[in-house]
Amino acid sequence: MSNIIHKYDNQAMLREDLSLDIATNLSEAINQKGKATLMVSGGNTPKALFESLSNINIPWGRVSIGLCDERWVNPTDDASNEKLVKTHLLQHKASKANFIGMYQDMPIAEATDICSQKVKTHLMPFDVIILGMGDDGHTASLFPHNKKLEFAYTQELENPCIAIEPTTAPHMRMSLTKAAILSARHIYLHFEGKEKTAIFHKALEHHDEFAMPIRIILNPNTKDIKVYYHE
Repeated sequence: MSNIIHKYDNQAMLREDLSLDIATNLSEAINQKGKATLMVSGGNTPKALFESLSNINIPWGRVSIGLCDERWVNPTDDASNEKLVKTHLLQHKASKANFIGMYQDMPIAEATDICSQKVKTHLMPFDVIILGMGDDGHTASLFPHNKKLEFAYTQELENPCIAIEPTTAPHMRMSLTKAAILSARHIYLHFEGKEKTAIFHKALEHHDEFAMPIRIILNPNTKDIKVYYHE
């Protein structure tokens, strides 16, 4: 297994190629089983990608979209990944897709089982997952040296969601576990900028998944990972 790395000098070309690659995966899944699942991440980086993807003509009505992680805030809050996805992805041709959110109007500790059940019932198995990467090497809401990391890494696929309190970022979070992320048929890592590029190269050399959680997908012994980035 290996990391298939695509480096771009042109941001627009990166986003076009990546969106077409993802759309092809989703179309193949629909042709094979009549439906497809796309799991996405939040942040500023994927906004333009989402907008590009939303204009591609595939049977979006057969696609279910879920989140890799969510800040535990109301979906009307600007910090909400649900709001971001609805604003930038669930539009144009992709407006017909079915969105399955994580947020529940209850304390996050009480919502973990509900989230896990929703993910298992409505989204698994994942056909495509798009991950981002933070400046500290985190992905989804799996932050370095967090006290919940060991649990997130060892949790069985039966429980794909975990509640996490970051010590270096605001808001409680709900996140997919390592097993859930690695269960996806197609895994993409998308990042942009010189700082993220430096972090990526550091992660390739760093073998501690607790210090750099992005390592959970960069381990070449797991499966092929497609990396799309622009410096």
